[in-house]
Amino acid sequence: MHQTIGVLAHVDAGKTTFSEQLLYHTEAIRKRGRVDHQDAFLDGHDIEKARGITVFADQAAFQFNGTDYTLIDTPGHVDFSPEMERAIGVMDAAVVLVSAADGVEGHTETVWELLAAHNVPAFLFINKTDREGADPQAALEEIRSSLSEDVFLLDGGLTPELAEWIAERDEDLLERFVEDRYDETVWLRAMKKMTAERRIFPALSGSALKDDGVTDFLGWLDRLTSADWDHNAPFSARVYKIRHDSGGQRVTFLKILSGRLAVRDELHLHVDPEKITQIRRYSGHKFTVQESAAAGELIAVTGLTDARAGGLIGADGPPIGFDLVPSLSASVRFDPAIPAADMLGHFRKLDAEDPSLSVLWDEPSREIRVRVMGKIQLDVLREVVKERFGAEISFSEPSILYKETIRSAVTGYGHFEPLRHYSEVHLRIEPGRSGSGISFKSECHPNDLAPGYQHLVGQALTEKPHRGILAGAPLTDLAITLLTGRAHNEHTSGGDFREASLRALRQGLEKADNVLLEPVYEVKVKVSSELMGRVLSDLQQAHGRFDPPETDGASTLITGRVPVATFMDYPATFASFTNGKGMLSLRPGGDEPCHNAQEVIGRIAYDKDADPEYSSSSIFCAKGKGYAVPWDEAEDAMHLLK
Repeated sequence: MHQTIGVLAHVDAGKTTFSEQLLYHTEAIRKRGRVDHQDAFLDGHDIEKARGITVFADQAAFQFNGTDYTLIDTPGHVDFSPEMERAIGVMDAAVVLVSAADGVEGHTETVWELLAAHNVPAFLFINKTDREGADPQAALEEIRSSLSEDVFLLDGGLTPELAEWIAERDEDLLERFVEDRYDETVWLRAMKKMTAERRIFPALSGSALKDDGVTDFLGWLDRLTSADWDHNAPFSARVYKIRHDSGGQRVTFLKILSGRLAVRDELHLHVDPEKITQIRRYSGHKFTVQESAAAGELIAVTGLTDARAGGLIGADGPPIGFDLVPSLSASVRFDPAIPAADMLGHFRKLDAEDPSLSVLWDEPSREIRVRVMGKIQLDVLREVVKERFGAEISFSEPSILYKETIRSAVTGYGHFEPLRHYSEVHLRIEPGRSGSGISFKSECHPNDLAPGYQHLVGQALTEKPHRGILAGAPLTDLAITLLTGRAHNEHTSGGDFREASLRALRQGLEKADNVLLEPVYEVKVKVSSELMGRVLSDLQQAHGRFDPPETDGASTLITGRVPVATFMDYPATFASFTNGKGMLSLRPGGDEPCHNAQEVIGRIAYDKDADPEYSSSSIFCAKGKGYAVPWDEAEDAMHLLK
């Protein structure tokens, strides 16, 4: 049996040390490393050793009680959250560490919500019980109040009190308990099922550094988890991540969901089949080669060139949607002697490995731009480029990633008819739900426009981000419907519908009530009550809003939402005036209307009429010659409205 287990936590909660202990006790490694000694098995990158933090989600293989486990040690720093979230997508179960001294911290809550979103069963380990000021019971109570009230402590084993607690959450068990028909085997079976269904969350406590409680935890983890894989079904897999090995070869990591895979098998990702040339199983930086793999295994293969992280192979269904989206953008600065195409090629490789970078070549400014979670990620990227490609780079000061949408529905019209070309497209453009991006559907009858051309319209509108007209920011939260369209029997080519579609989109935006959006944080602050006024004042000055504060004894809890632009540097200020004793959680909270839209629009100074990629005008033909009709006159000239 194969299982993939992830270890997650807020930075400095001890998860790498915990992982080292698990690997040592299962004889996967001979020596336990430590982050502070720069010899941790799972922090093998020079960048990680130098910084003392986990940057990359690395894996290790171990065996226990007849099960083959793959352990994934994930980054705990918020700047590398997308790497952590991609790992969550292939976990069969997760271990969340909480420091007994620090309790539930900001990133802990983010991790917990992501595990719920991806429906991953979760265990907890209350770590650092040896630390001065540690209070495991207080940490447990905070876990129950902040994460889930269905967390239970297994330190004493399956006691009568615990059996009763579990029975209260299952009707069959409760009936047995009332009738005094307690059978430990039945309870364990029920606990395993309830854990898999995320109805209960087992927890143990101890000290990973002192090797206290880790082996007990491993025993319970093994008892309460299982995986039922179908080896005989057709092959399917989830793409976990992309890497490039020391020889520059592209390596695709797959979680096999069903069936089997063998070397020389052909997989159909898009149109042309691609052949698997090697199957690897990694543990740290080393790997073993195998001829085949089966459902449940987390493997790496060579031979695939176009897989994307989160995508499915051999199965129906959408790719994994990622909740943690960068809110900052920066341009890459490099020696002019290096051809821009070469540097862009380097960043395309990094983009395949981390799709959240959204690497973009900005033609008007002739710049490579990347999206990031924070400034530490930029520092790491700079080191990665130097280490892997031998190039010295820097970045511009990160800027906020603004977006644009509309407030009410409009109809956009586009016509493209230079000589020997023809296409016309009518679109209904409506506001979509927050965070939905751009969606497309068609209400056009096939008799009016062939399905193949309709597909081309949808492809043109959704295949890449498009710019709005306020600040040239990416469009989002739009529901676009193809109402009708027309082609010419002789003169229409596929590219014509791209032109007409984008002109229709732009023509609709010209008439719409456009809105500039900015990223916001969901803020959670816990401070001594005497500092409540300071925090509330800071939130107001940062154009944030907050719920009524909740006071419990000497501490106060404040929750709210605040623009990233005004609050991204606040953690340092907060740590200073609280002397490091307060709790501040800043989590990505999506996008909201910009608090200073006119100021931002004026600063960016985007000229919508000078954008070489977009035009709101339509092109018509008369006397063998094409001519442009401006957006405000185009609707009256449309052929399908006559």
